[in-house]
Amino acid sequence: MITATMNPSPTNNLETEKAILAEEQRILDEEKKILNEEQVLAKKIDRDARFVAAAILLAVIAAAGGLVYWRVVSSRVYAEKAEIAAPSIDLAPQTSGQLQEIYVRVGDSIKANAPVALIGDELIKAKGDGEIIAVRQDIGKLFNRGEAVATMIDPNELRVVTRVEEDKGLRDIRVGQMAIFEADAFGAKRYTGTVDEISPTSRDTSAVFSISDKREMKEYDVKIRFDAAAYPELKNGMSAKVWISKE
Repeated sequence: MITATMNPSPTNNLETEKAILAEEQRILDEEKKILNEEQVLAKKIDRDARFVAAAILLAVIAAAGGLVYWRVVSSRVYAEKAEIAAPSIDLAPQTSGQLQEIYVRVGDSIKANAPVALIGDELIKAKGDGEIIAVRQDIGKLFNRGEAVATMIDPNELRVVTRVEEDKGLRDIRVGQMAIFEADAFGAKRYTGTVDEISPTSRDTSAVFSISDKREMKEYDVKIRFDAAAYPELKNGMSAKVWISKE
């Protein structure tokens, strides 16, 4: 008996190949999906690692900055109450008399022996080079002996005069130490100077008794010398704040 062999039809072969290709495509898609998820996870891990590293770095920088700030602050005495000032020089008659003439105005720069005023028959003269900071203008007024008709300063004698409480670093201040100061009129601009004098007595020498248990802290004047010619913008009477190096 002869048996007939059935060959697959071309249509069936095509369907099988399509099914295989579809399965292969599904597998490729799954692999791509897994690869994408791995890449996303790797990026997240890398991002998190960089974030942690950045956070650690910032913490280290902040700690270092805090340490530097603490060292700078602890190495200086800060005084907020300060004023730029020079000793005032009163120009007054030796004998009483009426004010006849006035030859200067506030702000004038004058030389030694320059005429300032005429009181009676006495010509009042400057005692040295300087700047007029106050003038009496009341012509005809009777001035007594020693009564100032004008006041002047020597700009070269300008100092930063600051107040330091006895428990706020006074013991750490010595003549010759470097100081940095700011004048309120010029914002954050900084100037340099040197401790020139420390007052031997407090600003208030009167005895004050209190029922409080808290002891009263006295303030002492500390004078800081600076180069007035280098800082011509600094004027008598300007307020300031000071940092004095302990070294």
